[in-house]
Amino acid sequence: MVINKCNLMQSNLLKVGFPNAGKSTLLRAVSRARPRVASYPFTTRNPHVGVIEYEDYEQLSVADIPGLIRGAHLNRGLGYSFLKHIERCECLLFVIDLSLDEPWTQFTDLRYELEQYQKGLSELPHAIVANKMDLHKSKENLEQLLERVDIPVLPVSAKYRENVEPLLLFVRKVYDEVRLKKIASKDVNR
Repeated sequence: MVINKCNLMQSNLLKVGFPNAGKSTLLRAVSRARPRVASYPFTTRNPHVGVIEYEDYEQLSVADIPGLIRGAHLNRGLGYSFLKHIERCECLLFVIDLSLDEPWTQFTDLRYELEQYQKGLSELPHAIVANKMDLHKSKENLEQLLERVDIPVLPVSAKYRENVEPLLLFVRKVYDEVRLKKIASKDVNR
């Protein structure tokens, strides 16, 4: 479903990545949303929202925004149009294309863009989705990525829906933790 920008305020989870990292493919793998997918950059031109449904009937909304580019914090590309939605979500998934050379630089660059846009933004609860694990080079890069980052890394192949279930369980765990913190802070403020 294509949505207008104000509806992104309702997203529990937002996927951030560079063009062609597989964000839309991942949204298709975890929800019934059907954003357009193609093998060229900037296929996604409008935000999409999908719903992850769990067996206990809990539902989480997940937003897919178009790929960020280096310099987005300077309003390059669609910079501000989509960066502003990140501050409204509860959790970030950095979608990294592991088939590229030195994929850990994607994570570093994405965090830089978020921090330059608004200090502390990249510190929302987050994890890396190491996508395109179906490609040979990705397996080698995964080991190097794990050595270079100190946050959870969830290897998946969104295209073939491999390892999606552990990702969904992780997302639910983080969502539940965020929800409990919100409830606790409301109780303290009463």
